[in-house]
Amino acid sequence: MDVLIVESQPDLGSLWKACLERRDMKVTLATSQSQAFAALSAHSFEMIILDLILADGQALAIADYASYRRPDARIIFVTNTSFFSDGSIFQLSSNACAFVQSATPPEDLATMVQHYATGN
Repeated sequence: MDVLIVESQPDLGSLWKACLERRDMKVTLATSQSQAFAALSAHSFEMIILDLILADGQALAIADYASYRRPDARIIFVTNTSFFSDGSIFQLSSNACAFVQSATPPEDLATMVQHYATGN
């Protein structure tokens, strides 16, 4: 399974990446909007883990681009804020399948990736 992580905090992104790789997933880590666009242009991903608050770029622009370039890719949005806690993210992104806190344990996030990638 191919997974794209878009996270501007390299340590957190690397932690998630290592956990997913232990489950035999192929993972690309992008730390900016431009890196995410380049990855989405070059590769097909089944899953995207996308932080809503990026230091360099706009998460919703990445989600829109993903829905155009990779319409079958599902997106798990993560955040450390209460913004979109009302569930409105699901109205803004057709590929959204989950919305969790950044502090979610990496093992739980990996289980969610496996679950949603299989269409369950």
